[in-house]
Amino acid sequence: MQITRRRPTHAVAAVLVLAASATACGGASDNATGSGVDKKPAIGIDLPRSDSDFWYAYAQYLRNDIGSNGVNALSLSNSQYDAANLAADVRAFENLGAKAIVMAPQDTAIASILERLAAKKIPVVSVDTRPDKGQVYMVVRADNRAYGTKACEFLGKQLGGKGKVAELQGALDSINGRDRSEAFAECMKTKFPKIQVFELATDWKGDVAAAKLRTLLTENPDLDGIYMQAGGVFLQPTLALLQEKGLLKPAGKDGHISIVSNDGTPQELAAIHTGNIDATVSQPADLYAKYALYYAEAAAAGKEFKPGATDHDSTITKLPNGLEDQLPAQLVTKSNVNDKSLWGNNVG
Repeated sequence: MQITRRRPTHAVAAVLVLAASATACGGASDNATGSGVDKKPAIGIDLPRSDSDFWYAYAQYLRNDIGSNGVNALSLSNSQYDAANLAADVRAFENLGAKAIVMAPQDTAIASILERLAAKKIPVVSVDTRPDKGQVYMVVRADNRAYGTKACEFLGKQLGGKGKVAELQGALDSINGRDRSEAFAECMKTKFPKIQVFELATDWKGDVAAAKLRTLLTENPDLDGIYMQAGGVFLQPTLALLQEKGLLKPAGKDGHISIVSNDGTPQELAAIHTGNIDATVSQPADLYAKYALYYAEAAAAGKEFKPGATDHDSTITKLPNGLEDQLPAQLVTKSNVNDKSLWGNNVG
């Protein structure tokens, strides 16, 4: 899927300035509803990209929660996988008086942005990714090492401990890509040493993943398994390529390539139903949205949190540059794919 081009940043800033003028005249943000919303601290929210089913669902959940909970959210921006766009969008939020900012930086080297916000006492909630440096109020994120370990253990058992596996890695300059890749590699080395792993770095891009997988299949037509670190980006191009090559055979049939992914989108759950893939680790898009807003409002109100167990089945851990709420992520297979608690079964 191609990345949608965003309009120039100065145009986004102009739209946000108009929104600020409307708020100054007594109106609430166009994303907020409910009595007294305009009296709440303003929250700036940047969406990271729009070319992924996972992030599309996250945006849906955000908008629904903003409306139902009366969050005073400024007009949402979308940095479209670009650090320069994120920096410009954050400055626009600063100019509009945001008291907290929610972001999901795909490039985690954003220390300068975080340092400026800290100097202005504007707390930051980082969703899904942990910035390498710079102060954050809270990181809302699942245990990404567990993603890699669960994928490894599932594939290893499926293949009987031997064979060839392609790993479609995310960007290795991001904490998520590193965590998933390192955990997968460690697990394979210690538990399934007879499985040969082909590491394919993709920068979270579906077209790059498909191109590298095509080359690998040419050289290794006897591939036994695939681990997709981002099903929301990699699922469609991977299945299309396997279909083209006559290698897309349902689970249980001779020649089936075992596939496990991460995200838990509706498309992945449907693929489990048909047997095109075997499993996914469900990354909670609904909880990401819910707790991003929860912590942003708490930050704006000056509330403090401490490491330890939460009341929503997660654990807050201490980071060198802040705190992280590690939300649970579930392995989904044919046995539990109809579970109504899975976010992928509850989004349009």
